Amino acid sequence: MNADAVKMLQGRYCNSLTDYSRFVTREVAIGDVPMGGNNPIRIQSMTTTDTMDTIGTVEQTIRMVDAGCEYVRITAPSIKEASNLAEIKKQLRMRGYNVPLVADIHFTPNAAEVAARIVEKVRVNPGNYADKKKFDTIEYTDLEYQGELDRIFQKFTPLVNICKEYGTAMRIGTNHGSLSDRIMSRYGDTPQGMVESAMEFIRMCEALGYYSLVVSMKSSNPQVMVQAYRLLVQTMVAEGMNYPLHLGVTEAGDGEDGRIKSAVGIGTLLEDGLGDTVRVSLTEEPEAEAPVAIALVKRYSERKAQSEKHRAEKKGLSVFSFQPSAHSPYEYKKRETYEANAFIGGHMVPRVVLDLSQANLKDASVMNDAGYLYSPILDKYNMAEQSVDFVYLGDSLPSFNLPGNLKQLYNYATWQKLTNQTLCHPLFTLGEYISADANRTSALNLVRITNADLDSEAFGLIPLDNSLVFVLETDEPHGMADQRTFFLKLQEMELDVPVIVKRSYAFSDHGPSTMDHGQIDLTTYLQLYAATDLGALLVDGFGDGIWIDAPQVPANIITSTAFGILQATRSRISKTEYISCPSCGRTLFDLMVTTQMIRSRTSHLKGLKIGIMGCIVNGPGEMADADYGYVGSGTDKVTLYRGQEAVKKNINSANALDELIGIIKGDGNWIEPAE
Repeated sequence: MNADAVKMLQGRYCNSLTDYSRFVTREVAIGDVPMGGNNPIRIQSMTTTDTMDTIGTVEQTIRMVDAGCEYVRITAPSIKEASNLAEIKKQLRMRGYNVPLVADIHFTPNAAEVAARIVEKVRVNPGNYADKKKFDTIEYTDLEYQGELDRIFQKFTPLVNICKEYGTAMRIGTNHGSLSDRIMSRYGDTPQGMVESAMEFIRMCEALGYYSLVVSMKSSNPQVMVQAYRLLVQTMVAEGMNYPLHLGVTEAGDGEDGRIKSAVGIGTLLEDGLGDTVRVSLTEEPEAEAPVAIALVKRYSERKAQSEKHRAEKKGLSVFSFQPSAHSPYEYKKRETYEANAFIGGHMVPRVVLDLSQANLKDASVMNDAGYLYSPILDKYNMAEQSVDFVYLGDSLPSFNLPGNLKQLYNYATWQKLTNQTLCHPLFTLGEYISADANRTSALNLVRITNADLDSEAFGLIPLDNSLVFVLETDEPHGMADQRTFFLKLQEMELDVPVIVKRSYAFSDHGPSTMDHGQIDLTTYLQLYAATDLGALLVDGFGDGIWIDAPQVPANIITSTAFGILQATRSRISKTEYISCPSCGRTLFDLMVTTQMIRSRTSHLKGLKIGIMGCIVNGPGEMADADYGYVGSGTDKVTLYRGQEAVKKNINSANALDELIGIIKGDGNWIEPAE
């Protein structure tokens, strides 16, 4: 992207890069629960039952609504299932549940036309509604391409007219994994291709005078997903549109990985004021999704008032408002820095800092939490796959020898008194660093700093050399924007100092540590908040290290969360990545059981990406980003993929995992798990 294009696009995808402001969209009526405009950010999920199982679907829907879902989506793969939506809706209404229902459509326009007469909203995927995906590259002339659009318009028009007649809303739901061959051939496997796939259908709707639209740009890669939504908004604004946004990271997975990956993608956009409804896609029971989505969304219900109050308390602290031309939010580019002490910055992966200053430093087993597994019998440490790079010890001194490759951070005054400073480095305040002068003898000097410090007289006195690393802190309610402002200012100043981003969390206001009644535990809050705050910076290439401070959360959870965020942002790979869908009525096997089974035998394959898909809808496409894939292709049948290539088709599910491992071994990518 050239400089003129970057300059033209700056700041156009949200109201402000540096201050919280919700992007106001068109209000769309969806039953009795309108979306967009000044309405709250809505929560939704999708059933996993067979749509023909009326009672099972009704009961699961009720559990989802009781958990907090405001819309419930149900798959309709054929006319038969689409017709049964009427009975499901009838049973729900008889039980007093008026939740708007959404029909999920892939491949079958005739099912969509039936469903649109019954439910409050239909979701169509422009990649497969009237298009195809066979991974063929096709050369189109402009006339031929327009001819394809005319063909789709003819096939799409009946659905639009039905939606207009019945007052039914529609989601134009683009999936990165199911872009059509037509789009892929012209735009490639890119965020731009995702946006254009949706915009073609939106323009058709507007040509037919239909505006009850919601739009989504889903991907299993949070970086791609964020870029696509940003580009979508910029494109809509340029064409005078402001349709509501449905946010989600598709095939996020389960457990910690699913929550962190979802928060990186969804949270990054919420931070910029984007998003009118949220669906967290977990490979778990659908009622487990709503509490996670609610926890993500509720941070923003009072964000604007908090930010304004905080600025008033700081006596009108000025807001950094210009849009620097050096930063493009539509493509990833890591901020360029020097490499300090051949360890941090430059081309190094982001480093992880863990605070052990309040731990029991008389027991070497405390290092287990940092990923250094201590063996008392051998009196030695073994490094785990997720072992931190720095431990912060503050003013405390350990009574045992630390691992020989682990760097230690001490407060400056304590560091000065150490008799052996090998692998030990000082953490300064800004004032200490300026006045330390000749006492700065460490190969790495870490200096605590805030965004406001950049405008102070003291910052102008800071001595700059290649041993300097900033530790960026914030106490702003909108801390991500405050820290992003810091990076944007550094770019304007042309300062290439490496930066460790530190965030501190206290959860005293969040109530009981239980999943009951929609509550979630402190571990999940940390995963969601830290993944949002740190992930939003990392997906834009900002940050050479992360430091999560959360005294109420066990240190091993902090370590796991930090590495999970780096994994989700593709900044540092420390484990196997699973791209697993959340299941639906199309699913051909038990996804939760299967995912855990595959994870139990492959979780040691660091760096591999394995796709686990219940059906063919997004399977090969999403797995274009995976090394191997396990996809349901029929009852008790599985097709195995290497990238996009189906290498074993329709094998028995009982043998499928062994066959998958055989393929991995045959490719030379298998290692035996450690004892």
